[in-house]
Amino acid sequence: MNSVHGNFTELEQAVRAALETYSNVHRGSGHFSKASTALFEKARDIILECLELDKRKYTVIFCSPARASVLRAKLEPGSYTIVSSHDTGLCLGVSAIAVKKKALPKGVPFQAGGGTAKLVGPDWVKWAGAPDKFEAGTPAIINIIAFAKALSMVRNQKNIPFSDHTGEKLSAEKILYHDELEGYSGRELLGKLRQTLIGRNTLVPTTQGERPFINLDNAASTPSFEPVWEAVCRTWSQPLEVQKEVVEETRKVCSKFLGAPPDKYDLIFTSNATEAINLAAEKLSLESFPGTETVILTTLLEHSSNDLPWRIFPGPSMIRIGVDNEGMLDLNELEALMRAYNLDGLHGTKRIRLMAVSGASNVLGNYNKLEEISGIVHRYGARLLVDAAQMVAHRKVVIQAGGFDYLAFSAHKVYAPFGTGVLVVKKGLPGFSPAETEMIRSSGEENAAGIAALGKALILLDRIGLDLVLEEEQALTKYALHALTQIPGITIFGIKDPASELFSRKGGVIMFALKGIMANKLAKELAIQGGIGTRAGCHCAHLIIKHLLHFTPTLARIQRTIVTLFPMINLPGLLRISFGIQNSRKDIDELIVVLGKIQGKRGMSSAVKDAAKDQKERSLLPVAKVKRQMNGFVEAAAARVYSKG
Repeated sequence: MNSVHGNFTELEQAVRAALETYSNVHRGSGHFSKASTALFEKARDIILECLELDKRKYTVIFCSPARASVLRAKLEPGSYTIVSSHDTGLCLGVSAIAVKKKALPKGVPFQAGGGTAKLVGPDWVKWAGAPDKFEAGTPAIINIIAFAKALSMVRNQKNIPFSDHTGEKLSAEKILYHDELEGYSGRELLGKLRQTLIGRNTLVPTTQGERPFINLDNAASTPSFEPVWEAVCRTWSQPLEVQKEVVEETRKVCSKFLGAPPDKYDLIFTSNATEAINLAAEKLSLESFPGTETVILTTLLEHSSNDLPWRIFPGPSMIRIGVDNEGMLDLNELEALMRAYNLDGLHGTKRIRLMAVSGASNVLGNYNKLEEISGIVHRYGARLLVDAAQMVAHRKVVIQAGGFDYLAFSAHKVYAPFGTGVLVVKKGLPGFSPAETEMIRSSGEENAAGIAALGKALILLDRIGLDLVLEEEQALTKYALHALTQIPGITIFGIKDPASELFSRKGGVIMFALKGIMANKLAKELAIQGGIGTRAGCHCAHLIIKHLLHFTPTLARIQRTIVTLFPMINLPGLLRISFGIQNSRKDIDELIVVLGKIQGKRGMSSAVKDAAKDQKERSLLPVAKVKRQMNGFVEAAAARVYSKG
């Protein structure tokens, strides 16, 4: 298969196969997470094979071009080899650095966020080992898989099979706005779009036999839909000038969707939200405020990607504001804190220059009162950065009306898992030098197809209407909360009463514990018995998890010692389910049945009892056999992607 058309066909078939079992990597418990993790890690081996390097001596770190430039500057000449998606002729925005393990930098990573730390305390961090330590945030998983596949094709064919764009030339308008569903909108479009979910009805092995996989891990990463994937494929095969047009048109789409007029805000494409926040943190650390000391204010709710970046850059110090038992900030406390620092001077020369806050918590699912927070922060002369990773796909964001100075989010949480993030910055704020700005922009915009995917996903969400998305999500969350209370031994954290006045601020994320079983064990049981993908652990938000589990300082010190001595041990955590636009009540019903079966039928409603009894009466497969079948499922997924066409 040597023609350009044939090369693209082989690549697209392989990457689509990866999308059929896509989930976030490493920390998920379901079949899809295991498959994506295997594909992602296999990509490292393929890079080393193509470079003819010994995997016992080298490790591969995947980076955006900008991150690769920073990492290379920290490495000794001759200690590494670099290869990028440019070497395949594809617009993936991926660089792979094969580094001698002994040559890896020690100490604090140059960028920090989710995945870079094993354990986090209020004023200390136990960093992860390589390569995780250097891959801050969710990597461009699908793009990396595509890169590995393409590089192996280059190696086998002894040429660059994707550099000759001789196919049909398309316009940016055609790529982004036209698809088979363009005549639909609202609820009708939502229904039609659900039918195009890639991986829909994929069967996975369970103790009940093969069952359709149920993805309840959307807060970690979201799957994709056919129109979004089509935009990626179309962009891959286009010449550079069309790719640039797609990038600029998507910039307009993002600005409109986010309520950030181009004459008021700059919009920068990055590799993910983590990289975006690191850029903002780095820039603020370089700012000079004569006669004062810079303080960053965050909250106990924050994901590591909006906590660790504010710690690693020298200069500013950091303080946190707490939350109540439902995860809500006390705005009176916020005002008092801002006044004490910035007006009354009760902390000497220290001044709060920026508040960094999540739009919605990835743990408790609650939406912060951003407009009110913005008013308080600006009243005392500070700026506001919003981590909107858990918000953009679920509720309307209007940056200018909200008064946000910075906003960051990731496309992989907006049904476009192709390695793109966004940083929106209010014009007039101090920025990087022209050379630095050009490097940052060119790095992010190299991934033109990922940017196209984001543009297409936002266009679809806009045509559905975020008011409808919110309505559907709240109805499903209400249904799930009511159903979960029927299971004895369940403890739900955060806002859990649909009749509460606060329920309007509740998103489709539910964190819970089941008495008598650790969260990681429960997640595995849900996968094995029901084919249900969830997530368990600390969710890259260690501080709020410790708060919910009532960790004392003594317990935290003990945990830190345990992690130091026994790095592979499983730590206490909580289980999370989270919804996307593809989920339904049927998914919740399946979850409740399996939970009931795990916990036992005492105290359950008659409907759950009957369903659990029905499952029990079916012939069950041994758990050991199902685990072997799961391994076979993962191996088959890898074969579909990486085998020769």
